[in-house]
Amino acid sequence: MRGILASSIGVTCAAALALPLAPPAAASARTPAPAADVATRTAETADARADVPGSTQSLPLRPLTHDRASGAVLGLTPRTVRTFSLLGVVWDDPSADLHGRVQVRTRAAGTGEWTDWQDVETHSTQHGADPDSPEAASGTVRGATAPLWVGESDGVEVRVLPEPDPGGHGEHGEQPGERGEPEDAGPADTGSGGGPSGGEGAGDADEVSALPAGMRLDLVDPGEAGPEESAEPAEGAEPAESAEIPRTGVMTAAAKAASAVNSALVPLGATEIPSLTAEETREELVSLRGPELTEQQQAKPYIGPRPAIVTRRGWGADESLREGSFVYTSTVKAAFVHHTASGNNYSCSQAPSLIRGFYRYHTRSLGWRDIGYNFLIDKCGRIYEGRAGGVAKPVKGAHTMGFNSKTTGIAVIGSYGSKKPSSKAVKAVARLTAWKLGLHGRNPKKKTSLTSGGGNLYAKGTKVKMKVISGHRDGFNTSCPGGKLYKKLSSVRSKAATYQGR
Repeated sequence: MRGILASSIGVTCAAALALPLAPPAAASARTPAPAADVATRTAETADARADVPGSTQSLPLRPLTHDRASGAVLGLTPRTVRTFSLLGVVWDDPSADLHGRVQVRTRAAGTGEWTDWQDVETHSTQHGADPDSPEAASGTVRGATAPLWVGESDGVEVRVLPEPDPGGHGEHGEQPGERGEPEDAGPADTGSGGGPSGGEGAGDADEVSALPAGMRLDLVDPGEAGPEESAEPAEGAEPAESAEIPRTGVMTAAAKAASAVNSALVPLGATEIPSLTAEETREELVSLRGPELTEQQQAKPYIGPRPAIVTRRGWGADESLREGSFVYTSTVKAAFVHHTASGNNYSCSQAPSLIRGFYRYHTRSLGWRDIGYNFLIDKCGRIYEGRAGGVAKPVKGAHTMGFNSKTTGIAVIGSYGSKKPSSKAVKAVARLTAWKLGLHGRNPKKKTSLTSGGGNLYAKGTKVKMKVISGHRDGFNTSCPGGKLYKKLSSVRSKAATYQGR
């Protein structure tokens, strides 16, 4: 496993090592939860998707009475909240590192049962805009953990455990189970009959002050599923590649703009960009970029067949959440592959809800201009449009700090430190990169030169030789996209080159 540093500067987008701290499930599952004192940021409802409003509840974390068994000093005792499905912890300073572990338990809305403790990935700053870029310097950006998908829930408990030695082996030493996905913590004696780990109280002032200021728990409701959310493909079936189906209803100006940038590929309001044959894709390439192509590229363009892509309208993006303009880079020289580190406990039919959750978390909680990734892929191999601006255009994302210029970011939904990605997802990464990189004449099996915008591996201005298809850890000291997915990238490069006809 690469990217091992002993410093506290390094970060990772894999989940922290689970601790044996959970109270007995039977006792805790029926613990009454008080109503929450909630500060809520409600979604703007001007979007055409009135059936998918969504909302964010923001709960300040409080000092906890110190508990010897857990060591938690900050958090929230069990409480009832409005229904949510995704969560994360946010703090004021985006440059501040959280040297500690965040653990959560949630109560399922359908059954009333509490889960065991789960770890939330605390090191997520390596995703984001490049240092000194307008997006990073906007004044709205905040520090945060990775988002964790927990499914429909109406109760929550949180605890933050500071690291006694931030300079130790910490986040970059590979541990048993390999950090990379949230795992349930094992059971342990809490010493008080299965109640919460500690009441809200004074806590330990020194340990609390060592944590980032302004820590709060954001609970995201991604909104109700729209009628076009697709059913999960049958076992062994390929993702559906049906023709586009325009949504009914009036589109806002923002929704029209987000759809219009794909107008060379599909009609306004399309929910899916259909796949093309190899020949159709080559013809489209000439129509899209003809004047820019060399004679050799026009005579024999190396590009993979365009895969089917669910548009932002298809997954239900509330276009009022993002900034209005689109930001582009000059070309696409490389693709960075990520995992979302949000856990694997989701069905493919829920993927649009997860993406709406990521989008709301990135914009409302982290203060980004839009969702950070250019594309997302679920475990069934379905591909989704990410950051707005047009799937065939060089949209500048916020996915690999220091290397967002002249690249595209592809995130496989899930956590792949200790779990293998599905073969469908790996194939989809290869198909997408064969097409996207082919639009710019890039060979997936080659290397390219990129200039760092600043990060913890390469100083700003450093020219770096990078594989055309790289993992996030190649540009930043992190374990993302998880060891199991990273090992698949060699196969992805070969398949992508084959799809391009090389």
